This record gives sequence, structure tokens and C-alpha cells, in this order.
Amino acid sequence: MFTKLSNLNLSLMLVVGIFLLTSCNGGNTNTAPPANESPTAQSSPTVNVTGFEADLDYIRKGGYTYIWVFSRPDGKPIDKEDAAFLRTNAPQVVDWVTTDEGKKVIAGTNFDLAQGNLGLIKKRFVAEDYTGR
Repeated sequence: MFTKLSNLNLSLMLVVGIFLLTSCNGGNTNTAPPANESPTAQSSPTVNVTGFEADLDYIRKGGYTYIWVFSRPDGKPIDKEDAAFLRTNAPQVVDWVTTDEGKKVIAGTNFDLAQGNLGLIKKRFVAEDYTGR
């Protein structure tokens, strides 16, 4: 009876051992990913956006209905007087971001500036509508 019990235990341990080895893939770590997954080693690198594009993306992520970019027609940086003029004539703008080495200002708003002072602003600045771009 002792040998029957030992043989039964040995057989049971052998079955459990085989089950564990096959379920663990035999310790093989070089398996291909499933068909619906892409291998991580071949993933495309993330592109770091900087400058104007990064600032524009910041405003876009704000969820504004309208996005405008203002710059001086002479290409010079926006000075304090320019900034004060913009803030005075577009008080509905929620976010202002100075970009492109101070030569452009990106505005994010939920108000249609065409219904406000956009005509007046266009007399002094180049105004580009980036809404929906």
C-alpha cells in the first residue's frame, strides 16, 4: 500500500509539474506578441513639439471655440503697448500665449472676435484664424 500511495503522489506531482511548465511557456521569454498587439520595440518614437507648435497645442487643449494668432506686420516682437492694445480690444480672450521669440501672440477664446473689435485689431496686427486648424 505504501508503494501505491507513493506512485499516486509521484504521478500527481508529475502531472502538476507538466501543467505548470506548459502554462508558464516553459520559461521561454522570447514569445511573439499576440496578433492584436504590436511589439513595443518597434513602436514609433514620440515627437517633441517645441516653439510655436507647442504653444498652439497648449491653447488647443484648452478647448476654446476660437483660436487667433496675432503678429505685427513689420515682424518685430510684440511690445508692452501692443499687448495692452490687444488685451483692451479683445477682453473676451481667456488665454494669451506669447510665442515665436515674442513675435506672435496666440489667443484662445469662446467669443467670436468678429462680433467684437477684430476689425480694429486687424488695422494694427496681422490676424490669423487658427480655429479648426
